Amino acid sequence: MQISNQTLKDLEFPAVQQGIADFVYTEKVASRVFDLKPYENKSALLNDLHATNEYLATFDSGNALPFSEYFVLDEFLKRLEIENYYLPAEEFFKIKSNSLQVKEIKKHLASFEEYLPTLFAKAETVLYEKEIVKIIDQVFNKFGEVKDDATPELKQVRAKIKQLNARITELFNKSMAHHTQVLDDIRESVIGNRRVLAVKSALRRSVKGQFLGTSKTGSISFIEPESVLNPRRELDELREEEKHLIIQILLKLTAEIAVYKPLLETYQEFLEYLDFTQAKAKFAQTMQAVLPNISDKLTLNLIDAYHPLLYLNNLKRKEKTIPQTLRLDEHQRIIIISGPNAGGKSITLKTVGLNQIMIQSGILIPVHPKSEVGFFDKIFTDIGDNQSIENHLSTYSYRLKQMAHFLKYADDKTLLLVDEFGTGSDPDLGGALAEVFFEEFYERKAYGIFTTHYTNIKLSAEKLPEAINASMLFDKHSLEPLYRLELGQAGSSFTFEVAEKNKIPYRLINRAKKKVENDKVRLDKTILKLQQEKFEIQKTKNEVEELKESQEVKQELLEETQDKIQQKLYDFQQLYDKEQKTLMMGKRINEMADNYLKSKNKKQLISNFLKIIEIENSKKTKEIQQQRKIEKIIEKEVKRELKVNEETISKQQEKIEAKEKQATQQKIKALKVGDRVKIHGSNSVGTIEKIKDETLFINYGIFTTQISVNEVYKI
Repeated sequence: MQISNQTLKDLEFPAVQQGIADFVYTEKVASRVFDLKPYENKSALLNDLHATNEYLATFDSGNALPFSEYFVLDEFLKRLEIENYYLPAEEFFKIKSNSLQVKEIKKHLASFEEYLPTLFAKAETVLYEKEIVKIIDQVFNKFGEVKDDATPELKQVRAKIKQLNARITELFNKSMAHHTQVLDDIRESVIGNRRVLAVKSALRRSVKGQFLGTSKTGSISFIEPESVLNPRRELDELREEEKHLIIQILLKLTAEIAVYKPLLETYQEFLEYLDFTQAKAKFAQTMQAVLPNISDKLTLNLIDAYHPLLYLNNLKRKEKTIPQTLRLDEHQRIIIISGPNAGGKSITLKTVGLNQIMIQSGILIPVHPKSEVGFFDKIFTDIGDNQSIENHLSTYSYRLKQMAHFLKYADDKTLLLVDEFGTGSDPDLGGALAEVFFEEFYERKAYGIFTTHYTNIKLSAEKLPEAINASMLFDKHSLEPLYRLELGQAGSSFTFEVAEKNKIPYRLINRAKKKVENDKVRLDKTILKLQQEKFEIQKTKNEVEELKESQEVKQELLEETQDKIQQKLYDFQQLYDKEQKTLMMGKRINEMADNYLKSKNKKQLISNFLKIIEIENSKKTKEIQQQRKIEKIIEKEVKRELKVNEETISKQQEKIEAKEKQATQQKIKALKVGDRVKIHGSNSVGTIEKIKDETLFINYGIFTTQISVNEVYKI
């Protein structure tokens, strides 16, 4: 892959690297970010892009990865194989912390494998060994101190130390009580971790013991009583023995941990990989970057693409950034952008280039999700004034040197990005040479975007089927740039119009016009007129689109209203039919009653009545079947709606649950042990005996029961 450091510099890629590095946890990963370049291996690139995209998705899903700051153990891990070397106690704590973090991350990813397949696959390559934490916990307590019972010998020594400390305290207190009369008001102090008596210097000879110094003024002498000297020496010996035993324990533990050195190095690499990925994800989040569609073909379809750095800077200044939309493919390989200076040509060129460099380096880009990108083997740039004082090159000489390099290596998998194509020399001669370069790149099937003011290049692009002119839109009346790229038409440079706006005398502008070929002036005017007309057409088109959208909304509302009216009519009809049916049934029963009154024939009455019931039941069976079909259709539609609005419903559910949890917590705070409460729907009164989380233990005198805090109320 040919993408030079100069290309990365031209496109300001180092600023992107710095933006990502601001989010990493360690200097080591920051160095990895600054070494980041476009990938040679496409498979590795896609894997990295998907991992970053998955990590980004966890920020908004509420299922954030349990990844936080970790420890870099490289230096200590290297020393594990040195004979008689032991790790400091704090390093075991770091090993344990990293190991537990790996465990939690693997557990989390296993729960969300379906949503985070790339990250899960990466975590699956890392084996979690619980024995590492187990052997560390056998030696250290939760405060990172070696346990008393780490070995029987240490337990015995610490027991003696404890006894001696108690003995020394007892003897010191007795001595202090005995010498109360000669002590200063502060009575005692501590020197070198040893308790000493604060004796008035004038009376120091009346206290036997070891003199350890005086106060700043010399009025107080510090003396360790004679009674504690021997126990103190014995304690110091035990302390030394304790240190020796701890070193032996650390040596043994280091040897046990050394067995897992390769695994600990794997943990380190995994955590650094996550650090690298989360930094890219957080950087992507700042500019709403996404993973566009990746194409196997050489294509570049950028929809609403923002220049990443410009977008972030404007975001800080609370200014709007205008996105660009353009396409490069086998049918439209080269775009020639023209238009006035300060109209946005260069920034459009850099927008394309920087986004392409970023996506090929595994970084998400600020474009519309439906954008599509392919990968180029070579990306060449010539942007800005690159004078080389060191090599005695002028701007034009440098540009020719660049062109020679491009002509040597450009092929059908190359993306060329050249700003102010052909400038730096005589306009006519430089333009002619630039036109030849352009034709050569075209014949080699290269892809490219060139900005230029040269008319001959614009005309050349019009003739070539796989090239297209484009212009940066400009308001003719206000002569203000609109910063929007318009494909399909060359742009005017607005040379004389801008000069006139800047109050250059008209007589001088008129003289300048006479010095230029009439055809060129007419061409520039024609381009200017066409561009303005196109702008007006686009404006009208946008207004029509808005009206169309508004009309569609109104049409939808009208159709919805008509549907509601039809439904009501249908409901009224159903109600009317039901009422008519009930009236008919009543009429038939009335006739049966009259017949029975005349004939007194019970058998005939029962037979007729059963006939009616059977007929009605047969109708109901058909209605029930029809109703069930309708219910199934409704159920299917409801499920579809639920699936479409799953995320919205989920967020709403989370809000409801949060409110309920808050209400529960407030209710818990309002209750305390001893409060009298009643269960909803019950008259029995109980007393709160204990509160544990959201569960209350209520005493009713002869028995105690557990119940949720939400099922009771205070009386």
